[in-house]
Amino acid sequence: MQKRTLGKSGLEVSAIGLGCMGMSWSYGPPKDKQQMTALLRGAVERGISFFDTAEVYGPCTNEELVGEALAPFRGQVTIATKFGWEPNPSDGGKWTALNSHPHQTSGGVVAQSA
Repeated sequence: MQKRTLGKSGLEVSAIGLGCMGMSWSYGPPKDKQQMTALLRGAVERGISFFDTAEVYGPCTNEELVGEALAPFRGQVTIATKFGWEPNPSDGGKWTALNSHPHQTSGGVVAQSA
């Protein structure tokens, strides 16, 4: 698998990443957790080291799924997460409000080696 260096940080990831949104949100009902865990771990075994998630997917359940599935590969993979969303009371509780204050988000890390 080819690698890429992100920015000036020296963080190296696989050239191909895996977006995880559809595993627990957006494209129909959440997928089977055991199957998604197997898929994520299989991706690592095939050389994928860059995974994308967000607190709004679920909400928060996608980050939990990805974190739990990739825990055995700590230090070998990078999980990127998008944060800054929060439930909007004036929109029926949908995650349409923005709040990127670190002390008020469940995320706060843009990319970090898991």
